[in-house]
Amino acid sequence: MATSLAPLSQTALSLRRLPPTRRRSPASELRSPIRVACSASKEGWEIKESTCCVKELRNVACGVLAVWAVTAASPVIAASQRLPPLSTEPNRCERAFVGNTIGQANGVYDKPIDLRFCDYTNEKSNLKGKSLAAALMSDAKFDGADMSEVVMSKAYAVGASFKGTDFSNAVLDRVNFQKADLQGAVFKNTVLSASTFNEAQLQDAVFEDTIIGYVDIQKLCTNTTINADGRATLGCR
Repeated sequence: MATSLAPLSQTALSLRRLPPTRRRSPASELRSPIRVACSASKEGWEIKESTCCVKELRNVACGVLAVWAVTAASPVIAASQRLPPLSTEPNRCERAFVGNTIGQANGVYDKPIDLRFCDYTNEKSNLKGKSLAAALMSDAKFDGADMSEVVMSKAYAVGASFKGTDFSNAVLDRVNFQKADLQGAVFKNTVLSASTFNEAQLQDAVFEDTIIGYVDIQKLCTNTTINADGRATLGCR
């Protein structure tokens, strides 16, 4: 039976004004309040206006905003962004057999992995346990492949085929499976956190001991292709 995780509450950051000190120097009284305004551009985040004379503080403030903007983006928002051109790297499909040497959570990678339109049908050994963080997998074929213990953080698998794929003990975090074919896929003891399955085919998919949050279960249960056994395992109502 699927294991439900309690939804995490959003973390709020608050600032409070420090009480005034007993003695204030004349210089501190003349100093204007700190104000930092950051904006996004194609080149990245930049400072538009600031009355702060401390350059380091402004850089830190804009850096924090940039990190927050990236990590707060949902898989649905990421899916609407334009994808890069198809990689022209020779043997790019074999990159899946190496994976990311540093990639784990948050889609971190040392080199982009473009697996679009690659065919890994019935691949039983070279994909197991690989880290495929932020991999581009749209329209690729993984039918019958052994992808147990893989780590797919923020992977883009729109329209990919995973019929009968074994995802046992895998970590599928924030993966976009929109319109993917997952008929008969095995999610045994698999972490399914914040992944999306809009219009995906999930007939006969196995959700035994799947680790999934309560909110994610509710979203997954809206998929009408999940059969009765799968819905019972997930606890769909």
